[in-house]
Formats: sequence, C-alpha cells, structure tokens
Amino acid sequence: MSFRTSTQYVEDVSPGSGALPPRAWYASCDAMSLSLNGGWRFRLSDTADAEDDSFATPGYDAGGWAEVSVPGHWVLQGHGSPVYTNHLYPFPVDPPRVPTENPTGDHLRLFDLPGDWPADGGTVLRFDGVESCARVWLNGTDLGEFKGSRLPHEFAVGHLLRPGGNVLAVRVHQWSAGSYLEDQDQWWLPGIFRDVTLLHRPAGGVLDFFVHASYDHTAGAGTLRVDSDVAGRVTVPDLGIDVATGEPVTVPVEPWSAETPRLYDGVLATEGERVPLRVGFRTVELSDGLIKVNGRPVLFKGVNRHEWHPERGRALDLATMREDVLLMKRHNINAVRTSHYPPHPAFLGLCDELGLWVIDECDLETHGFTEQGWRDNPVDDDRWTPALLDRAARMVERDKNHPSVVIWSLGNEAGTGRGLTAMAGWIHGRDPSRPLHYEGDPGCRDTDVYSRMYAGHAEVERIGRRLDGGTHKRRQLPLILCEYGHAMGNGPGGLADYQRLFETHERLQGGFVWEWIDHGIAHPELGYAYGGDFGEELHDGNFVCDGLLFPDRRPSPGLTEYKKVIEPVGISGDGTDGTVRVTNKHDFADLSALAFTWSYEVEGEAADSGTLAVPALAPGASADLELPEPPPGAPAGEALWTVRAVLAGDTPWAPKGHVVAWGQIPAAERRTPHVTATARPVAGDGVITLGPGVFDARTGALRAVGDVAVSGLRLDVWRATTDNDDGADWQSDLRHGPLWRKLGLHRMRHRLDAVEMGEDALTVRTRVAAAARETGLSAVYRWTSDGDRLRLTVGTVPEGDWTVPLPRLGIRFGLPAVDGVEWYGGGPGEAYPDTRTASVVGRWRSTVEGLQTPYVRPQENGARIDVRWAELGGLRVEGEPAFWLTARRWTTEQLDAAAHRTDLVPGDTVWVNLDHGQHGIGSQSCGPAPLPRYHLRAEPAEFSFVFSAPATP
Repeated sequence: MSFRTSTQYVEDVSPGSGALPPRAWYASCDAMSLSLNGGWRFRLSDTADAEDDSFATPGYDAGGWAEVSVPGHWVLQGHGSPVYTNHLYPFPVDPPRVPTENPTGDHLRLFDLPGDWPADGGTVLRFDGVESCARVWLNGTDLGEFKGSRLPHEFAVGHLLRPGGNVLAVRVHQWSAGSYLEDQDQWWLPGIFRDVTLLHRPAGGVLDFFVHASYDHTAGAGTLRVDSDVAGRVTVPDLGIDVATGEPVTVPVEPWSAETPRLYDGVLATEGERVPLRVGFRTVELSDGLIKVNGRPVLFKGVNRHEWHPERGRALDLATMREDVLLMKRHNINAVRTSHYPPHPAFLGLCDELGLWVIDECDLETHGFTEQGWRDNPVDDDRWTPALLDRAARMVERDKNHPSVVIWSLGNEAGTGRGLTAMAGWIHGRDPSRPLHYEGDPGCRDTDVYSRMYAGHAEVERIGRRLDGGTHKRRQLPLILCEYGHAMGNGPGGLADYQRLFETHERLQGGFVWEWIDHGIAHPELGYAYGGDFGEELHDGNFVCDGLLFPDRRPSPGLTEYKKVIEPVGISGDGTDGTVRVTNKHDFADLSALAFTWSYEVEGEAADSGTLAVPALAPGASADLELPEPPPGAPAGEALWTVRAVLAGDTPWAPKGHVVAWGQIPAAERRTPHVTATARPVAGDGVITLGPGVFDARTGALRAVGDVAVSGLRLDVWRATTDNDDGADWQSDLRHGPLWRKLGLHRMRHRLDAVEMGEDALTVRTRVAAAARETGLSAVYRWTSDGDRLRLTVGTVPEGDWTVPLPRLGIRFGLPAVDGVEWYGGGPGEAYPDTRTASVVGRWRSTVEGLQTPYVRPQENGARIDVRWAELGGLRVEGEPAFWLTARRWTTEQLDAAAHRTDLVPGDTVWVNLDHGQHGIGSQSCGPAPLPRYHLRAEPAEFSFVFSAPATP
C-alpha cells in the first residue's frame, strides 16, 4: 500500500535529519568501499508531492523510467532546463517557502554487495553533493533528509543491507529552504552531482581524526599531533615517527608551502583499520598585521574557481580537476578561493600534492536578499542558525586535514547577522590554526582579514598606504581582494597595475581574479549557451561566462596575461648598459629549480642564443647580470634580448623547459619606414594612379595596391563593444559602451569634402560624424609614393565637444581571399593598452581564423599590438608609429550584432583594421573602468602606413 510522503521537510529551515555527524574525508587502506556511481533510473515530477514513495520499496517496477548518470544534473541530461541568475532568486522570496512548481527527481539504484563484503562492523552510505534537498531510502527504510548541496552527508546503513537486490532510492527537490542559502552566481542545476559511495566501517576502525602539523621556522622543526576519536598509533616512516594518537612529537622537517609542497606519507592505525595520511607541516598566523605562513608573508596570486564542465556542469571527474590544477600551476597561479562552496574533496588533495594556497569557502550565499535591503536575511534570523552552523561544521570537519587550506571563509555575499557571528565563533573554536575570511564583514568583527571585491586601483593604493578608514581592528589587518579583475569576455584589463600595488605595499597581500572558467553549456546550435538561452523567466545573460578559461578549458588571452603579470621571476633592463636584472619574486623558493636562456633577435629572428648563469637567489633578492656581446655579423635592424626562466627539470606539474617567466630588453632601435615622394599622381579613365596605387578619381578611394584589390578604406573609430565596455547595469561610473552608442559612434557617416591632386601627393579631405550629433572628426588622407611603395598619412582633428574617449582610431579596409598572415610585432595573442604585458615582440604567423579569440559572446577581439609590419593577401603594410593589427572575415558591425559564435558567418572579404590607438579594456563588467592613462582621448592625431605589393617569387 502506497501513501503520500510528507514534504514539510522541503521548507524546514533545519539542515535535515538522520545524517551522521560530519567527519574528515579520507580513504581507507583496509576497509572496502563500493561506488554507486553510474546509471540510475530516473523519474521527474513537476512538484514535490506529485508522487508517493512507493518507488523506494523493493520490487518496484521502474522499467519505464528514464536513465541518468550519477554524478550528474538531470537538466543537462534532457530533463528540464538550466536556469542562470547572478543573484536574483528564480522563485518568489518568501523564506522558507518555495514554489509548488518544484521539479523533483526520483532516483533509483539497485545494487548487490561484493561477495567478500565483510559482515562485521557497520557500513556508511555517503553522498558528497546533492542539489538542493534530498530524502533517502534504503530497502524501503527512510534514512532521513538533508540540505547543503555542496557538502557531504552520511547515513549508517549496515543494519539494512542485504547481500543482493539492495534498493537505494533518493528523492531530490530542486527548490527547498536550503536554496535560500545557495544563491551563488552560477547555474541552478539540480541532481546528485557528486559521488555516492558505500563505505564499510570495520569494528575498531577510524571514525574522525584531526592532523595538527605545525612548523617552527626558527628551529626548522615540525610538530605533529593526530587527535583521533578512536585511539591508535601514528607512523611517518620518513621522519621516524611512531607515536600514540593525541601525543605530540617534534622532529626536523621540510615545511609545506604552495611553492614547495613537501608531503610526508604516514598511517593512522587503530585496532580495526589503517588510514593513509599525507602530512604537510606549516603554520599559518596573523602576525605584524600580515598573514604569514612559516614565518613569511604570503602574496596570493589567485583565482576564484567554480567547479565547471561544459557538458557535465558541476559533476567533475578527477582528470578534469587535475587539469585545472596543472593549468593553474603552469600559469603561475599560487592560490584558489573555492567560490562559493567547498569543492569536491579530491580537488583539495591535488592542491596539497601540487601546491596551491586555498581559501576554503562555506556553501553559503543569500545575495538575493539585497533586493529588499537584506530584510528577512536568513543569516540574521536565529531560526536558520542551526543550518548555518551545520554548513560550517561540514566544511571544516571534511577539509581540516588539508595543508593547502590556509584560510576558512564563511561564505559569500550574505550580508551580516548573528548567524555569521555564530559560525565564526564555532570555526575559531574548532580550528584556531587558520585565519577566517568573509568579504561581507566591513568592520572585520568576525574575520581576520580585510577583504574587498573590485576596489579600484586608487582605493587599493590608499589601503596599502594605510590611509583608509574603518574600525581600529580593520586598520590593523592585511587586505586581500577576494575578487578583482573580472575576466568576462575581452579582458580583464589593469592586472599589471594591481600587481605593482601588491608588490609595493606589504599590507596588500594579493587577490583572486574572478574567475577561473566560463560557465558556457555545450549547445548543438549555439556553440555554448549562457543565461537566457533556455527560456529562463529571469536571467543574467552571459555574466556566467567570466573566466580565464573558455568552457572547453582552452586558456583565454586573459590567462596568458595573468601568467605574465604574476610571474615569480622579474626579468628587466633598459638596454643601456648590457645588463639584465633578475629578481626572485617567490615567497619561499630560491631559483635553483630554474634555468635561464637568452636569445638575441633581429627583426624577430634569432641571430644567436645561449644560457645565462643566474645564482640561486633567495626570495626577494636581485642580481644584475651581464649579457653577452651582440653576435658579430648579426644583420642590421631592430634588435632585442629575450631572456627566459624555464624549469631546469621535470616537475609534477610541468616538464623541463616549461617557460616560467621572460623579459625583453632593447639592443638596437627600429628603423622607421621612409618613402621619398618622387612619384606624381596621374589621372586616367575614372582613376588616379600614384606609384602602385590605383584610386577612384571621383572619391579618392583606394582601389588597389599593385595587383592587390582594396575596398572600403576609411577612418574607423568603432569597435564591437566588449563586456567591459558595456559595463554592469548597477554601476554609476562612466560606462563607455552605452555612451559610445548614444553618440552614434557605431553608425558614423563619411562626408567627402575634397579630392586634391598635387605635384607629389593625392589628398582626400573628409568629415566623419554620426546622424543627429554635431561632434565629429575631420580626417585628411595624404597619399605619396616613391614609385614602388605607397605611403598614407592620416591626420584627424576632433570637432565639437567630445566628453568621452574613442573606442579606436585607425583605418579599415577590405581584402579578397586572405588566409595566411605574418607580422613583426607583439604576439602571439591579442593585446590592448592595459592587457599588453604578455605580448612578446617577435615574428609571428597565423591564419585569419587563428587571429580570432572565441569569446562565448562575440565582441572586439584579436588585435595584435606594436606591429611594425604585416603581410597579408600579397599586401605588405609598415607602420609609423607601430600599430594594432586586426583581421577578420566579417565586419565590425556583424561582430557587434552577434550573440553567439555561430552567428558569425565568414564572407569573401577579409576586413583589416590598422589602428593608431585603441581604448583600454578595464574590468567594468563588474569592476573598475580602464585607468585614465589607457583612455583613447579624442585629440588631434597623425599616423602613417606604407603599403606595397611585392611580386610573388
């Protein structure tokens, strides 16, 4: 006989019932386990009470049900749709109530125990992550229910198991009271998205334990004490340790740090079980107003990391987690904030092993309550405090034995309240060995770190100089930018300017770029989908695509820039004295693991190369080293020394030769192109010829250079606005994108005023302006030639009251059938005024397609900076001064109109931009605009290009 299951628990503010107390996450040397991952039977209902619980009864026929993969999200497996909101709750705000329309997924898994499954002791059923509320039955017995999506929950099930035909039934509700505590900026994705495991617990086995492994940097000694619920012994063979649990022992050790992640393998043995230990000795403290590890201040060069896979959502496998950590290490990242919830525990094990500082953040955010002035915020409502404390405990107890975790975080954007204070008190009491973080505590009442999001450069500098206000306690604390450098679309800009501040003021202990990866969902028609692509009632568009990685985990130009900005070795010189300065920017490691090479390059081609002897400088030390003499017989032309620091040997995270840092030092200046105006313009049948140039006699428009057809050459000031140009709706700052559109810069008209043939020049005078606006630019094109080459000098003068900078300033024209592109200048990737640190001057080659940066939402991209010359489609262009080069198979207008990459259809014309200037990028999609020095001001300008069409050999 079936009956309706009560669903009152769905709206209960308590964390649930029936689950065991939280404990450390570990694997056993001896005890068996059984993964219940794989294919599960699945039924979706529209409401929480649409179905009874008869499916949990052994013998229930679920043959007609669908099948889903666990771990997984049912909305990514064809059942319903994802929903993306940044902070708005996608349901009415009436805590703790949730809508009747509450997608509910019944999951069913039948399993047999292995034949050698022990009959003694007990067994625990563990769920590592279920969103957002689950009720569990085993063999028809109700085990209980739980909330806390990104946290583990265990149930004692040994007394219920059978040798065969076990029935595990799990009912998962998308919305619950717990959803009010999980309003993180990410997709709402219900399901059993982490592992489900059956764990045998032998009699006398390990229950919970806490590894305390401190390091005394003055004595070079580590002290180990392992507290265990069940008495036993702790052995660490490499250190000769064999002591009882609870007993401290001090021995000489190598300390653990993110730079030198030394782990010692050990074993905790009780009467019934052995558990492996990976011990890292390190001490974290707040001392002298700074966060110090092992006695030294730490500079965090971090990222915020949501778990994400474009097909599986937050259901990550170990290989994907390892790929993330390897990519971070290879890009000089040393820290991760686990925004905004504890990650899969295996990720923290990788951070221990490979070396990353971790801010471990609790699964808590109530951001949507900001819409009502934080009224009824659960963190200031005592009824919710047990749930908050449960979340804090499940994070701390699960992750407490990871040396990589150096800071606990209460959560994110949850306002303030008594519940947060209770969490802070509990965490401080349970683990006083780690500082506590929470950005939303402006007075730092409950926290040990002053944390900010998206503070501008000027404010950060004031804080670094200790000129800020705030409470007395806050003024004594270090600053961490828990979020900065919003990596949405093209950007972020200004990272190098932040890093200079971090390295100048000791109080500034670094920051965490937002964020690691674009949360695009693989889509057969759109490429990658973002908010609104699934018909959401409320959504925040592509704000979910704001990562340093594209959804397929290809590094974006933003990650390449960040790697260069935070490189742990400074390599610099001005080329005046034949020396290079090498500075060790590590916090702990010397330079003994690195080898240094030099290359002498002329016009982008290596003329000679060799190795550079660099001493094993201590952290913070510098040395000025002599470079070799330039090689005899080297060709004339612009010359640069390129010095690289590479791995001297293989490491667990990168092979020998991996480039860690580099610098370029000028050796000989560039020779600028010179064209003597000896040819005269000649009028013909509807055309004017000047050297290799052919022009329309009526309009003065360039039609060809030699045999290369040219179309549509004209002044261009528009770019397809970036996410950072457009800014965020809530920002009161100047947002350039909307102002540019208001002024009509995206629809400029070109008026021809005169075509003038002189003795040695063809001059075309124009005015460029938008309909309905008086502001504009006069533009004069002056063409000259020496008979073989064609020189264009463009002079522009702004007219009217220009109150905003220009998006770009240069010329645009079309070429037919271009594929290969070669250039000498900055590369290999894109760069803009405030994202240029990673641009290497060299000789580069690409296809036109290869010049494009595949941002999930198309926008301005692909400019190569400091280009001296470029060749494409048989046309050679030299710049005076150097220029930005962009080439694409669609117009800027088509790029601007596209919502997804699949909207861009290549045409027969390649549109080329040669820019004298570009406006900076900034971070205003969520952070500050470009700094004023990166503004492209509307002011008189003159720039030149030399065109030629060398004969094909």
